[in-house]
Amino acid sequence: MTTAPDVTDHADVPDTTTTAARAGATALAKPSGAHGIPGTELPPIVPRRHIGRRLSAAAALLVLTLVRASVIRNEAFQWGVVGRYFTTAAVLDGLLLTLWLTGAVMVLGFLIGTVLAVMRLSANPVLRTLSWGYVWIFRSAPLLVQLLFWFNIGALYPTLGLGIPYGPQLFTIETVNLLGPTLTAVIGLTLHESAYAAEVVRGGILSVDPGQTEAAQALGLSRRRTLRRIVVPQAMRSIVPTAGNMLIGTLKGTSIVSVLAVHDLLYSVQLTYNQNYRVIPLLMVATLWYIAVTTVLSTGQYYVERYYARGSSRAIPPTPPQRLRIRLTSLRARLHTLTAPGRVRPGSGPVPVPVPERSDADPGKLLRN
Repeated sequence: MTTAPDVTDHADVPDTTTTAARAGATALAKPSGAHGIPGTELPPIVPRRHIGRRLSAAAALLVLTLVRASVIRNEAFQWGVVGRYFTTAAVLDGLLLTLWLTGAVMVLGFLIGTVLAVMRLSANPVLRTLSWGYVWIFRSAPLLVQLLFWFNIGALYPTLGLGIPYGPQLFTIETVNLLGPTLTAVIGLTLHESAYAAEVVRGGILSVDPGQTEAAQALGLSRRRTLRRIVVPQAMRSIVPTAGNMLIGTLKGTSIVSVLAVHDLLYSVQLTYNQNYRVIPLLMVATLWYIAVTTVLSTGQYYVERYYARGSSRAIPPTPPQRLRIRLTSLRARLHTLTAPGRVRPGSGPVPVPVPERSDADPGKLLRN
């Protein structure tokens, strides 16, 4: 028995697959409510507003603006005079001497301080006692007192000589001719800073895990090599921040040598304003130079700390230029997204869902055929 072929025109039969797809797209385009219930809209998520933070920032900016306006508009500062004396030969010579004093004192101070720290950690009770006594004495006496004491050391020892004890002297020299103001300043500042450097180095060494030393001893490394290759590189992470603060403190502390008539930055400025009586402008010259040098030293300290912090965390935080570059890139991407053509702004309506157009190669139609 044969069945008659179906001669019905399929063009007149409605395409149920395409109709269902369009209905689903329309349902997706409508905003769904809470728990999928149509007609109920969720409230927008609003970030927390930090009102106190904004008010404090506004108050700080207001105070900063008022102080800035007061400094700029105050004619007593005489900014023209500041600019004229900022790069004079006397000021630059004093600045160079200040930088030389700072570098020499820090190098010598940390060399002596490292030796004192090793002595303090030694098993020898004599060395420990000597190191402790040195640190105790030179940290107790004020720096100005130490400088004046070394400047007047000739009253205690008029001559210094080298020879056989309780015997003839090979040569002698008068203390006044040996210790001038600059050398006295170097000696006083070095002895004072070395006492603090000893505690800084000792604290850095003690911050290293004792297991590192035990592992080095298990490998057969000597105590000196363990200290030089294992302990000190790890201790630098704790030493560098405090050493950076000491460096900046020493830079500013060198101004105290002006009482010994050492021609540092402050003393050079004092000689100038004693002649023209322009005290405030010339003090501003010294202040601006101290600020500039301190800024450079602080920047160097930041990068040295970053170098020695490589093994302390998995990822090193970005530098300020890198943070600025990241923020600019993010802002540029956000602006590009906001100004992109065809972008639907929030609240302007549902996002249309594209519906595939009907074609002769529709899978539903092919199945029915």
